[in-house]
Amino acid sequence: MNPLPLFRLPARAALHPLTVALGLCLLAGTAAAQNNTGGIYSCTDSKGRRLTSDRPIPECLDREQRELGKTGIVKRVVPPSYTAEERARLDAQRKAEELQLARVAEEKRRDRALLVRYPNQAMHDKERTDALLQIDEVVGAVNKRQEALARQRKEIDVELEFYQGDVNKAPSWLKRKLEDNEQQVQIQKRFLAEQAQEKQRINGRFDEELAKLKQLWATGVKP
Repeated sequence: MNPLPLFRLPARAALHPLTVALGLCLLAGTAAAQNNTGGIYSCTDSKGRRLTSDRPIPECLDREQRELGKTGIVKRVVPPSYTAEERARLDAQRKAEELQLARVAEEKRRDRALLVRYPNQAMHDKERTDALLQIDEVVGAVNKRQEALARQRKEIDVELEFYQGDVNKAPSWLKRKLEDNEQQVQIQKRFLAEQAQEKQRINGRFDEELAKLKQLWATGVKP
């Protein structure tokens, strides 16, 4: 650090108040210029990392930082700006803001993808219809299977008539045939219930998409 220049007065000059004031201003300006010379900030953060920067280090706002001059000599020690609790609160707030920004960006991305896929309601309605038709085809196959099982049950009942309708008197092969038929009937019933739920889910999804799409179409958002 360069020494402050001395403001010298002539040996026999009178100390006029204006002269004294001028000298003080020169001294203050020089000191401020020297204090504003670029320094290097150094600290060890909460994770034990040694950090340096040409400005105060955000990771060390809860602890002391040393400002070094160009020669490496410590010019001053900067006290903590925040306590550990305040720093933790600020970090939590920053993370929450970053998360919110990420959510907004992801929502915009989904909106653009939705508009690319469905530029108009006709295309959206068509895809809904196609998805429901697939469910209806599966349900139709299950109904045919149920009809076949019903015919099989009638045949079993006819065979049971030889044993007065008493399953306990029937041979083991007929008992197994009856048990298998009943199990298959229950399986088909459960499958039909699942398809009904899937149909509700598909309609719910398309309803939600359509509501969002109507907003996007109305506002003229481009994909």
